[in-house]
Amino acid sequence: MMTALVVHGHFYQPPRENPWTGTVEREPSAAPFHDWNERIHAECCLPNAHARIYDSRALVERIVNNYAQINFNFGPTLLGWLVRHHPETYARIIEADRESAGRWQDVSLGDGRRTPHPCPRAHVEQHGHARHHAQEHRRG
Repeated sequence: MMTALVVHGHFYQPPRENPWTGTVEREPSAAPFHDWNERIHAECCLPNAHARIYDSRALVERIVNNYAQINFNFGPTLLGWLVRHHPETYARIIEADRESAGRWQDVSLGDGRRTPHPCPRAHVEQHGHARHHAQEHRRG
């Protein structure tokens, strides 16, 4: 009998921008980082995009993109923030989804390892992605 381990990464942060300035203000509880988005990026998003695999001598043997191996979803606020502030990490996430689509293709969906993230209708309409997110909701 084979044992399976299923890992799902749910990556979400609530909106952190000041509605009047559009900027994320310093958040002391996220120290030493400026804010929680930066801390989540440094401690979670970036390390998963460039995960180190060590050999028996504790040397880096290779670097892999964990997002290609796990099932995951990103909330719209965190993903939008990554696009603006860390496009290289965002690109690794998209690359992993495309790569995994070739290996793990679900005949009914044709998608990779990502799964849709529920998105309130008001947010979808506000950002002009209603059709795309409606399709995602039907898939989920």
